Amino acid sequence: MLDDQALMQALNSTPVTDGRRHDLWADDHEVARWAREHGGTGGEEERRWLRTARDALQAVESGAASVSKEPGLRHVLADVNKVPRAGVSGIEWQLEVEPERRLAVELVLAWADVKEHMPGRLRPCGNPECRLFLLDRSRANTARWCSMKTCGNRLKARRHQARVRETPRPE
Repeated sequence: MLDDQALMQALNSTPVTDGRRHDLWADDHEVARWAREHGGTGGEEERRWLRTARDALQAVESGAASVSKEPGLRHVLADVNKVPRAGVSGIEWQLEVEPERRLAVELVLAWADVKEHMPGRLRPCGNPECRLFLLDRSRANTARWCSMKTCGNRLKARRHQARVRETPRPE
């Protein structure tokens, strides 16, 4: 099963560089590498399902779509079953889904797990020009930026410059 680190890698696979959105997963080799690192094969259908799941989760988390109305999310989860099986350590849950869709479903389940166990901690970066997401692990749950080093410093510098420009100069 995928974890929150894999979820964040997927969500943050469309960064903005020099003011333009770059889809790292547009490159088949890149998404196939990610899939293989997480137990997949990196095949064509698996890559398509992963992109669909990633796009749907980004839409939901950025507020562009609701969970119940996001067609990509419903499509990824259609006819998926999670079945209990008696195992060595008790009950184990197994996914019943085609192999090429398994990683995409696991990605959605990792997102659902974060939403359930860390409510309010997954959110878009506070920089409106950034497309990245953050998973706030701070005690106070007050993180606003994907990175203080980049987005946080940029926005603080812009606010400071705006205040300096607005302050009347003594004559």
